[in-house]
Amino acid sequence: MAAERDPLTPVSELGYEQCRDELIDVVQRLEQGGLDLDASLSLWERGEQLAKRCEEHLAGARRRVQEALDAEPGDEPQA
Repeated sequence: MAAERDPLTPVSELGYEQCRDELIDVVQRLEQGGLDLDASLSLWERGEQLAKRCEEHLAGARRRVQEALDAEPGDEPQA
């Protein structure tokens, strides 16, 4: 869990679950308030990077599922 809270860990090196968990933490911290402007902006920027990476992971998963479905012979849906 340390890697997901380490702001020095590049987002590109985090798996989906790590990105998601850290993004949840970022949102909670921003919603709580009490941070100065610079800290809030830095946290928000990290959250944007995490959200984008989550989308990349999900797009890759969708692509893999579609490729697996397309590779199955004889299971074509009929129109």
